[in-house]
Amino acid sequence: MRILLTGGCGFIGSAVVRHIVRSTRHSVLNVDCLTYAASTEAVEEAAGSPSYRFSQTNILDTSDLTALFASFRPDAVMHLAAESHVDRSIDGPGVFVQTNIVGTYSMLEASLQYWRTLDRKERENFRFHHISTDEVFGALGPHDPPFTESTPYDPRSPYSASKASSDSLVRAWYHTFGLPTFITNTTNNYGIWHFPEKLIPLITINAIEGRALPVYGQGNNVRDWLFVEDHAEALVRAVERGRAGETYAIGARQPRSNLRVVQSICGVLDELSPSATGPRETLSQFVADRPGHDFRYEIDPSHAERSLDWTARHTFEQGIHRTVQWYLDNRVWWEKIQARRYDGSRLGSVLP
Repeated sequence: MRILLTGGCGFIGSAVVRHIVRSTRHSVLNVDCLTYAASTEAVEEAAGSPSYRFSQTNILDTSDLTALFASFRPDAVMHLAAESHVDRSIDGPGVFVQTNIVGTYSMLEASLQYWRTLDRKERENFRFHHISTDEVFGALGPHDPPFTESTPYDPRSPYSASKASSDSLVRAWYHTFGLPTFITNTTNNYGIWHFPEKLIPLITINAIEGRALPVYGQGNNVRDWLFVEDHAEALVRAVERGRAGETYAIGARQPRSNLRVVQSICGVLDELSPSATGPRETLSQFVADRPGHDFRYEIDPSHAERSLDWTARHTFEQGIHRTVQWYLDNRVWWEKIQARRYDGSRLGSVLP
């Protein structure tokens, strides 16, 4: 397949690019406008492959998108490009509306125009795969069953509202115009090349440097954690096998409270790189909770596991060990981000 993938220099997108180049016979065009959270280093291993191309293009630029479709002629679109950080959406929701809603509209329109030029067989085989989040479903209580594909939408933040909007657009283009779209909703990802404003890389880097480990509230908020390489494999399996009009909820069945995640990171880091000042867990500090902080997300991935013949390969313990080791081995990468004068005080307060 020829896959046009948006956001391929982001955390999840770059993992998909690496998986495609390493493990499949597909070719991929990575379309990314290189925002603050993008990393070209995360796709360096793909750069020399004949199956990889890159275009620095903003998905809001419809003329550039049209030209890319005409020249690359994809068999499928994987739309990952999005603003994704909840705290940033609270501080400035406008960019989330533009990228996540208007950007998805631009991608749908460019895809529809291109799809209409295809012959009958090509149109039948074409897929528009929209990658979304479980946050569109709202929050679960302590004893609620996990989210499924049929859970009603109840977004609580500007970020999740923008993703819920984009999901609705994707479904509308399927039902109204016949564009063969489908959606995957996933839970929290973690792993290598994760930008240091999210919980796991933030805590890992702070712990390496012996700085405070900020935890919202009492650390009781629960997330279902999925190792990013497992997610990348699921997404490629979905674009290969996914059916138009379908939704696939992708998760790892590995819920953890934020406090338990912090404790796990500290334990692994103490094992891999003991500190002279004692266990890192003592660096934990509870901080004021953020507005509208959803209590719990968890996905029942049964439908995706059956339909896509996929299950997560990594336990949380395996994944977190690999992740912490990677941040120990790749200080140069995250120190360069810190050197860009990223606001460290703000960085220390942003958690999922």
